[in-house]
Amino acid sequence: MSMDVGGKGVKSEINVTPLVDVVLVLLIIFMVITPMLQRGKPVVLPDAKHVSALKQGGDPILVSVTKDGKIWIDKEEVQKADLSQMLTIAMQMQPGAPVLVKGDRDVTYKTIREMIFEISKTHLMGVSLAASQIKDKEK
Repeated sequence: MSMDVGGKGVKSEINVTPLVDVVLVLLIIFMVITPMLQRGKPVVLPDAKHVSALKQGGDPILVSVTKDGKIWIDKEEVQKADLSQMLTIAMQMQPGAPVLVKGDRDVTYKTIREMIFEISKTHLMGVSLAASQIKDKEK
């Protein structure tokens, strides 16, 4: 009685276990990193039927107004009186960048209007307002 050791040759089957391990690690990495990709303070944007994308200028400078009325440039809190000065500094660091205003849907129009008035003191050419697009329901 003899044993045939290595007589079959090379297996041509794919070992799926390492592939599954790599895919799961990548999935976990993307799940951890994705929430960090949002810039500015998180706010619930108002809905709009027509939303246009920023077409030029690169990465925008985000000015956010949270539900409690606090103003943020990216993730740095700013007082309303200092907004135009801080925005001018941000524009010097990113020349030509558009300004995108993200206002929470629960913030009063008066608060947003006062903030835009402060932004207008910097004499910027064009300020965009962020909104969520309403999806048309299929009938």
